[in-house]
Amino acid sequence: MTRFAYPSQDDLQRFLDWRYRKGWVWQVIFLTSLLIAILSLSALILDVVDSAFGYVAYEFKTDPALVTDKDLDDLNKEELIALLQENLSRGAYNKLNNEIPMESRSEGELYNLVIERIIQINTLETYSLFDSIFNKAAIEAEVAELYPDARLEFRSWLSANFLTTPMSSRAEFSGVRTSVMGTLWLVSIAMLFAMPIGIGAAVYLHEYARKNFINSAIQTNINNLAGVPSIVYGMLGLAIFVRAMEALTSGAMFGITDSNGRTIMSAGLTMGILVLPLVIINAQEAIKAVPDSIRQAAYGVGATRWQTVWSHVLPNALPGILTGSILAMSRAVGETAPLIIIGASHFITVDPSGPFSKFTALPVQIYQLTSRPQAEFHSVAAAAILVLLILLLTLNSTAILLRNRFQRRY
Repeated sequence: MTRFAYPSQDDLQRFLDWRYRKGWVWQVIFLTSLLIAILSLSALILDVVDSAFGYVAYEFKTDPALVTDKDLDDLNKEELIALLQENLSRGAYNKLNNEIPMESRSEGELYNLVIERIIQINTLETYSLFDSIFNKAAIEAEVAELYPDARLEFRSWLSANFLTTPMSSRAEFSGVRTSVMGTLWLVSIAMLFAMPIGIGAAVYLHEYARKNFINSAIQTNINNLAGVPSIVYGMLGLAIFVRAMEALTSGAMFGITDSNGRTIMSAGLTMGILVLPLVIINAQEAIKAVPDSIRQAAYGVGATRWQTVWSHVLPNALPGILTGSILAMSRAVGETAPLIIIGASHFITVDPSGPFSKFTALPVQIYQLTSRPQAEFHSVAAAAILVLLILLLTLNSTAILLRNRFQRRY
């Protein structure tokens, strides 16, 4: 008979020391990973912020004193309109007036038009935020030496005016209003398309579908589709929504004749297809998390399967479904490749008026701005990136609030 031998005190202590050392090493590895992630995110945000604020050296191409006797800041709305009529050609003025009537424009918009079209700004140099803070004296000396007639001012490229101004060929007057409106339209159409279909598919696959080869193949393909590159979905959208379904997506069947299939509707449906596998998977996981005891209790009092799903399973799974769906939508907000293939406009100044309008989106505008060689356009791109990040954080915060609002404890 083999007798069990207890380890000696020294062996036991060495074993305990080794185990605690091993745990400490893994704890350090996990903490290091967290710190690297925080540092990487901080570096990204700091780099964007560094480009979105800072000093700008510029000069006026036309002296304001040659255009008006009064200070530009003192001109009222009627005087600004008169100034535009006097200094712009009839064709240029009528084009601007046809886009948005002058009388309906705000005083700030008219002021920007005067600066952009008549006075004209020539940006000579832009400086980053950190240089503007720590090297202010050197910047002032450099501008005084190289550009003696230039004006130097600290500019926040991200401002309220930046959010309410459409795109422009001049960085100083460019905004993100049209691209923000386009992004909101895209997300709305994608959510209206993907959420009902995705939740319905998840309910069927988890609550109704039998375990057989066909349903297993469908589930496997859904999991695989969640990892397909987004550009593939762009090619799918181009073939189906832009070309095959052009009569629908262009609005031709509704009497709209001034458009083709490259519209918000096509882009929104493509984004809906892109996030559909994610919505299905997240909804399935939320439904799976509902305890079987709730289903059994409903069946025990005579409820049908549909009554059980509608009255018990879905209400309890709702927090997880909403969280997963909104997080899936936030992926659609940042996609660029599918929109470029679908035909998003790189430059457009007219806000989308409906699902059959031409469009652009924030990621597309950021891509277009960063491809410009001028430094001032890179500053505008940084400001647009901050707007995109704020939009994404808003969606994620909404997901958390909805989850906390509807969450139930079992």
